[in-house]
Amino acid sequence: MTDYYDVNYDLMCSFYPLSRKVYDKLYAIAELKEFKAGTKLVDLGEVSRKLFLVNKGVIRSYLIMENGKELTKTLFTPIEFFASFTSMLTNEASEFVYETLTDCHIYEINYKAFVDLCTTNIEVLKFYSRYLEFLFMEGESTFIAISSMNAKERYLKLKERIPNIENLIPQYQIASYLNITPVQLSRIRSKMY
Repeated sequence: MTDYYDVNYDLMCSFYPLSRKVYDKLYAIAELKEFKAGTKLVDLGEVSRKLFLVNKGVIRSYLIMENGKELTKTLFTPIEFFASFTSMLTNEASEFVYETLTDCHIYEINYKAFVDLCTTNIEVLKFYSRYLEFLFMEGESTFIAISSMNAKERYLKLKERIPNIENLIPQYQIASYLNITPVQLSRIRSKMY
């Protein structure tokens, strides 16, 4: 399995400049695992207890509607952190499923161990604070994009972020993320290509 040590260090320092000594403490509580496509990392109704850092592959979070339809909320790609934060923070069951769409290499970090580091190390706490600020801004940006862009624009934005998305996951999952039908996605793609 690939060593992601330096890549992940650069990512974390993009939020807050961590010393190598502190980074090593974080690295020590993380476990790199391989997951096959279709693995549920957090299932509906499960209380989440882990933070994740994807180094290879694509993961989605999705909600299951009353009619059984799956609505994809987020696609996670390398190098991104993700978690069912609401579940972890409230100690309540997750309303979202987090599932690997491709084979993945993912670091799992025990949330309690991470919080313990936050309480004893100011660098880790500052990193976490900056990362939560980033999540808040990303949430606003996503809301604006969904509210103001049409389906084609959302598709192009997704392609900009993940250029080879069609080669990674099925079309119906791309359509679910864009909040359109697979037929609508097919029409958009045929007009473009």
